Amino acid sequence: MRDEYIREAQKVIPDPNILINVISRRVKQLRRGSRPLVESLEKLSPEDIALREVIEGKISYELHTV
Repeated sequence: MRDEYIREAQKVIPDPNILINVISRRVKQLRRGSRPLVESLEKLSPEDIALREVIEGKISYELHTV
């Protein structure tokens, strides 16, 4: 994963635990064949694609309290 992507994604989702959960869930989806929500001229890993999706606001999340 690219450090600059991680830093930028942390500006969108500052809680590291939530960021990890969002990214890991999206990476699983991408590995199962989901299409990326961002375009890139270079070949990106699923982790970098997920981070870019967060950075560009393509992925959102909700917290559910019990």
